Amino acid sequence: MEAHGKSAETPLLGSSHRGTASSIQTLGNILVSIVGTGVLGLPFAFRVAGWLAGTVGVIVTGLSTCYCMLILVQCRKRLVCGEEKTYGDLGYECLGKPGRYLTEFLIFISYCGGSVAYLKFIGQTLASVFSGMTFTSFIFCLVPIEIMLSWIRTLSALSPFTIFADVCNVAAIAMVVKEDVQVLWGSGSDIGERRALSPTIAGLPFGAGVAVFCFEGFGMTLALEGSMRERDAFTRVLIQAFCGLTTVYVLFGLIGYLAYGDQTLDIATLNLPQGWSSMVVQLGLCMGLVFTLPIMLHPLHEIMEVKLKESRWFQKYCYDGGDYLTRAGKLGMYVMRAVVVMELALVASYVPAFGVFTSLVGSTVCALISFVLPTIFHLKISGSSLPTWQKALDVCILSCGFLFACYGTYNTIFGAPRDLGYIHT
Repeated sequence: MEAHGKSAETPLLGSSHRGTASSIQTLGNILVSIVGTGVLGLPFAFRVAGWLAGTVGVIVTGLSTCYCMLILVQCRKRLVCGEEKTYGDLGYECLGKPGRYLTEFLIFISYCGGSVAYLKFIGQTLASVFSGMTFTSFIFCLVPIEIMLSWIRTLSALSPFTIFADVCNVAAIAMVVKEDVQVLWGSGSDIGERRALSPTIAGLPFGAGVAVFCFEGFGMTLALEGSMRERDAFTRVLIQAFCGLTTVYVLFGLIGYLAYGDQTLDIATLNLPQGWSSMVVQLGLCMGLVFTLPIMLHPLHEIMEVKLKESRWFQKYCYDGGDYLTRAGKLGMYVMRAVVVMELALVASYVPAFGVFTSLVGSTVCALISFVLPTIFHLKISGSSLPTWQKALDVCILSCGFLFACYGTYNTIFGAPRDLGYIHT
């Protein structure tokens, strides 16, 4: 029986395991929380923005994201009992109830966007491997599987699938890099014709949106820092992680674009030559993501359940007069999880292209979560004690992040897809 009033703290807003992780474990957790399907869209982003603009964009994005993660941790430390503050709590401390609602809403939407990207990636990849079915058909074929997996209420039961997915990700990236290097080494690539900058201004914010999406996982910042046994080492570990990730991202995007040029597709694995090895990699990657998606959905389900349990009608009709759910209440939880999966699948079926969607998510919620909110919190909590140069830096990141969110969203919807004609479905 599930007790009322003892709802677990949501992983994306807090941490249920604190003070036990070593520096090495935290480094691994940072990499797992940040690296996702977005990395496979980087070569395409370099194609749209140009190799020079793409390189600079990824580096600037990496530096800015790392800085904002660090100042977010500083904000928590400045507050009373700051060790226990979540991202939503910081929003409340700085902007009141609207700040909490806005922060948690944006984090919720970012995880929805990541889940939709997973479904779109799986459907689009399977459609490229097996002819005769559209990517939409593959997405809805996955719905029953994802619903059953979403009914598993503990993350520990899904951990073996996560390890399998990580192995598939590494194998897929290694396979893509191997093929890219072979193309560059042979005569099939004319590097001199590769653009350094996009021929249209629309391509630059589009590529930047994909880069921002690649550094997703910002909502896990406070949980990652709070999980460390030696929290003073978090800054060093975070900088090491971002240095490594930024280097890998730049090389992966650069090599992928230089190898295929204007033939670079919005999912890097689609450029692999037809054959059994590439098919195995793509199928393994899709299978891994199928079992990883429930982990992406887990925070969404927990948020929905917390809100549902707080509603008066649910407390009236779905509890047995005490602190325990009735059978109807438990059934309602399962139905809610199934509905969430079906709604996300429906959204994924209408997404025009993987690259377009990742840029849109990166330009909107990811930019606001990663750049705008942290700098607002930092200026609000520590503004009076900050040196002039840091205030100026915060204002610069805040302004650029907000303008990028506005223009990047408009550009992704109305600009780059129409101007460059690269939508692939």
